[in-house]
Amino acid sequence: MKTERKGVMRGYKKLRVWQDARELYLLTWPVFKAIPYELSRIRSQQLASVDSVHRNIAEGYCRRSIKEYIQFLNYALASLGESVSSLDVYVDAGHISEEDFEKMDALALKLENGLKKLVESMQNKQSDGSWSDSFMIKESNATYQTVADRDSEEAIIHESMNPEIQ
Repeated sequence: MKTERKGVMRGYKKLRVWQDARELYLLTWPVFKAIPYELSRIRSQQLASVDSVHRNIAEGYCRRSIKEYIQFLNYALASLGESVSSLDVYVDAGHISEEDFEKMDALALKLENGLKKLVESMQNKQSDGSWSDSFMIKESNATYQTVADRDSEEAIIHESMNPEIQ
């Protein structure tokens, strides 16, 4: 079983759009894994575009700059658009079933709408100045000790057990 670790840089995992993008990849993989070798370029390209969606959401979130966050959310939207365009062609060409197309397309539409709403929300925060791109941690200097304090020349920083995150 995978251990779920938490941290301020992993907050993107709470975003519904990231969860949906992850789900879209998990839905896409088995469908495209079954595509014959002759069409391996199609498989590779589709998986890359779908994989890019959740990665761009996470990368933008971790950049912490509102401008970059919006930029990466737009990259995620672009990758999603590439993926959906391909799905339209692949179902018409008979590379994927209509049933698989419907599942992926429905989730992609939900994700597209969610990403658009998130971009709009971030643009509003950018306009009104309510975005904070700080990871400032409130703690006392007592949480830091040096090896020099323990009769050594090298410095070592100890993590605070319970830092308060703003």
